[in-house]
Amino acid sequence: MEKTKLIATLCENKDEIKQIEEFIKSGIDVIRLNMSYSNKEVCERLINLINEANERLNTNVAIMLDLEGPCIRTDTFIGGKAFLNTGDKIRIYMNEINGNMTGFSVNYPNLVNDLKYHTKIKLSKGNVILQVTEKGLDYVVCSVLKGGEVSDNSKIYLPETRPNRKFLTEQDYQDILFADKMGVDFLGVSGITSAEDVLEINDLLIELKNEHINILAKIENKNAAEDIDNIINIADGIILDRGDLGIELPVETVPNIQKRTIHKCYEQGCLIIITAEFNSFLTKKSVPNRAEVSDLSTLVSEAIDAIMLTSETTVGAHPIDTVRIVSKIIKESESSIDYNYFFKNSLNEKQKSITSTVSSSVVLGANELDCKAIVVATNYGRTARRISNLKPPCPIIAAASRKEVVKSLQLHFGVLPVIAKGDTLDELTENVKKELEHTYKLNKGDKIIITGGYPFKKVTHTNFMQIDEI
Repeated sequence: MEKTKLIATLCENKDEIKQIEEFIKSGIDVIRLNMSYSNKEVCERLINLINEANERLNTNVAIMLDLEGPCIRTDTFIGGKAFLNTGDKIRIYMNEINGNMTGFSVNYPNLVNDLKYHTKIKLSKGNVILQVTEKGLDYVVCSVLKGGEVSDNSKIYLPETRPNRKFLTEQDYQDILFADKMGVDFLGVSGITSAEDVLEINDLLIELKNEHINILAKIENKNAAEDIDNIINIADGIILDRGDLGIELPVETVPNIQKRTIHKCYEQGCLIIITAEFNSFLTKKSVPNRAEVSDLSTLVSEAIDAIMLTSETTVGAHPIDTVRIVSKIIKESESSIDYNYFFKNSLNEKQKSITSTVSSSVVLGANELDCKAIVVATNYGRTARRISNLKPPCPIIAAASRKEVVKSLQLHFGVLPVIAKGDTLDELTENVKKELEHTYKLNKGDKIIITGGYPFKKVTHTNFMQIDEI
């Protein structure tokens, strides 16, 4: 089992049933559906297919729904695209038109009021750059600083402008209601600029009485990066979108933002997920280059929680091969993780509790005794999350009786969540131990540590640890 979790993005395609099964068999922990390029009808069908595959394969792969966020996009172009020439002037209209090389419209009518003179606008993943030179009542005139091709519904990046608009759009609101209805496990929230945006999503989930969905805040612009401390305090996890960050900000600043974000997530016990950068897979190639492999290996050695594949498994030519190759790289790279370093740093947390103290003792014991596994009997997953943050070198088997708890743990480093039957702690742990002996082929004399709350299902904190020898 790889400790670093893997997320793959799925879209509608002719081989989707096969692709879902192959994703699961290849070790995918979470399947992501992107509402920026899909709709509720398609996603409902895909969610049902994922659930059916889980039943057939006896697995518990979780589902992430990624919201589009308050995204500003171009409208359509004549012929689906246009080429903007460097040095030309171009108009951006607030009222919808069919665009061409001289002008196009956007889906955000208030953009003309938000933009200031000489501010820059980026399109086509930053390959096209415009600069505002003139403003009218319902249009802006821009100079094309860097020309290139722009297509229908291209995302618009505003690195120097903070749009004055409501964060929660009607589409996102409806998509959250849909996620609640379909039992989605994780919500990827795009377009965040501050902790207040995360609170808005959190408040809606409270209104829906949904305590299951985990909020994953995407850091993809300068404002979010500057408010990262407050965002981490509210969100369940952080998705660092290095692609969009490299468009919004000078590319040389992204590595330092990445390091700081990883460190802050460790300090606060917050999930840290980072997008992969495998441009090789977006072509017909099925093998990454050395720089891409080295980048992924470095991330894995930092003991982050998960890697997220986006366009690599949607528009890429070899989605299943991509997952298999990335899994191999992760497995090989995990041998370079300095577990003792992460354990010592995690012990410095400011807030102490019975659960955190017992969890620290469990990992210390597992390290000193070279235990083959840590078995956590958990009702809500809190202890498994805490032990995951301490980065033990052995697997953390999180045994829970509810499928919702199992799925909520799918993104945590080193955690293998399983559904275990048993009305008492002894029954549950015995069932898990039998499965362990079969799955991991434990040998006589191998040690495991069992931890949880006693009396089972009657206490809300972890208060014991037990060392067993096979």
